[in-house]
Amino acid sequence: MTSPESGQSSATPESPDTNPEPLGPDDPILSIPPVLVSWAGITWRVLIVIAGLVALFYVIGLVAVVAIALFLAAFFTALAGPIRDLFARFLPRVISLILSIVFIAVAIVVVLAIVVRSVINEGPSLGQAVTKAFDNIQSWASGPPLNISNDDFSKYVSELESWITSALESFAVSTFGSLGDLVLGGSVFIFAVIFFMSNPKGIWGFIVSWVPTRARPTVNTSGILAWDSLSGYTRGVVVVALADATLVFIGLVILQVPLAPALAAIVFFGAFIPVIGAPIATFFAAIIALAERGPIIALLVVVLTVIVGSFDGDVLQPLVMGKAVSLHPLAIIILIAIGSLTLGIIGALIAVPIGAAIFRVVKFLSGRDPDHPRSGSPPPVPSPTG
Repeated sequence: MTSPESGQSSATPESPDTNPEPLGPDDPILSIPPVLVSWAGITWRVLIVIAGLVALFYVIGLVAVVAIALFLAAFFTALAGPIRDLFARFLPRVISLILSIVFIAVAIVVVLAIVVRSVINEGPSLGQAVTKAFDNIQSWASGPPLNISNDDFSKYVSELESWITSALESFAVSTFGSLGDLVLGGSVFIFAVIFFMSNPKGIWGFIVSWVPTRARPTVNTSGILAWDSLSGYTRGVVVVALADATLVFIGLVILQVPLAPALAAIVFFGAFIPVIGAPIATFFAAIIALAERGPIIALLVVVLTVIVGSFDGDVLQPLVMGKAVSLHPLAIIILIAIGSLTLGIIGALIAVPIGAAIFRVVKFLSGRDPDHPRSGSPPPVPSPTG
């Protein structure tokens, strides 16, 4: 065919890529079930995410001292932030900053001193009570229906002691390490607290400035939600720990179980591991009650364990923490297990707040957070700590 104006042919050879031949029914691509194609796509994406997480944990492990110091600094800042804001209503910002840091530091030292002093003062009696309790358990286990021999029971107790000793040693090494690591971590912690408290907007603005412009609103909101979750958990877990320890102390005093202050102190530390920490620590009190007050009182302490655990999970945590930890109890237990396997006791302590923050960010990014719908308009860049 020719053009009426140029007289030249307008036909051009067709490129083989412009009109590809349709796929036939026997083509190998069409023979793959769509479900398999979909699952294969999901699988390789999940594997990439897992590989990224493994690489992230490996890098964090290389700088574990710095990472733990920064996390503890964020924990401390979450506690001191509201106190700083309260002082700032009446005092200059610098003075309110210093007073808030001193106030929280003194409060932590006082609480730890009371707890540690209680455990030290009653430590010998506590050890004797534990030994007596295990003797009673051994006598009961040697009869029917268990019929466990004394040698087997001693072996189980030795394995338990070895596990506890190794766990404590691992905790001490992973937390403090060498003297140089302790000095390094302490220095990072102090300076991080000062800058987190004094110039949070500058730090957060600097981080967001390195993100592509189109992604800044999303990153900004994600950071705010993560910090809200972490700070809410931090303040909430302290309140929950104090409430659990107080309830257990009152219950043990009513039941006339000896060593109540030391046992309440153990519950206080255990409550920093959500869901399972306080019940396990209270169950330890039941062993002491078995040795000192008999099986009936020990059974009542077990009932106290159930009551405290239910009150903790059903009332305290939803009331105090709110949306900071909107995770199912099973998910919390899985997070604690994963944290324990990767970083020991430190991992068990930080797994839940980190997991809760990640969950809240993912919920926002997937468009499932009704309180924070994703929008195209870039919001201002406030500070997560502000």
